[in-house]
Amino acid sequence: MSKFIIEPHFRLQEWVAEEKGYFRAEGLDYEFRELVRSTDGKIHDKGDKVGAYQSLEAGRKSNVSCACHWTINVAASKGLGRMYSDVYSVSPAGIFVPADSPVKTPADLAGVPISVGYQSGSHYATMQALESYLKPDRIKLHYADGMLFARMEQLIDGKAPAVSLFSGPYYFAEQLGFRKVIDTTFMIATMIHGDPDPEDLRKFFRALRKAQRDIDLRPELYTHYYRNEFPDRFHALMDTRRWGPGERLVFEPYTREVYEESREWIADHHIFAEGDMGAGHYEKATLSLVG
Repeated sequence: MSKFIIEPHFRLQEWVAEEKGYFRAEGLDYEFRELVRSTDGKIHDKGDKVGAYQSLEAGRKSNVSCACHWTINVAASKGLGRMYSDVYSVSPAGIFVPADSPVKTPADLAGVPISVGYQSGSHYATMQALESYLKPDRIKLHYADGMLFARMEQLIDGKAPAVSLFSGPYYFAEQLGFRKVIDTTFMIATMIHGDPDPEDLRKFFRALRKAQRDIDLRPELYTHYYRNEFPDRFHALMDTRRWGPGERLVFEPYTREVYEESREWIADHHIFAEGDMGAGHYEKATLSLVG
């Protein structure tokens, strides 16, 4: 049987589990691939209107990957993998502007281009957060800045008036003095690729649970791992001692009710073309190892 492939994904848990030897202690025969590491950040720059959903369509090399729950919901419904329904996570996120921006309130973002990843967490979360302030035709999303690090660079280089950020870039923007206009914290789900041994999946998630406990207890010991994902040009400026723990794993089920409510929200907001959201069968789209 082939090795279980582990890929860190903008969060600390996999790095901590590897450092502490939790995967090995569980007896997992695995390979740890730093697929997100990029000295220039270009691995994250996928171009106009290409985001998390499109990367799932293209295929991912690890046995387990993550993306916002909306995208995983649709991708699993279309047979691109199975959503692991025994755990989800929550990531701090927000829309940031330069310190001297005239944008002071969420309502001020009317008509302002907001850089997000297409059909990615930042796309859905920005719409969800702003719809209590703005009518849909006043929310102006801009996709051409690509994925997470490309958006961050556009903000730092003064080329984007507003940007949606999460994970390390969220904390880096705060450190550099950019202002968060509104919180857009969102839920992340897990996708299982291929046909890994269920026992390997149990070992993997047991290791992550231990890592989450360590992060909860002493987050400052592990925030340095954010550096592994950042372009080299920013390393000298980064003070990860000031940063927070980021995405938190929640070992509770992603229920049928959440699945169906999320699909209804996606459909109501016309993020996918009509008829392009898959069959929507919870049992076929999800995988649970509980019970």
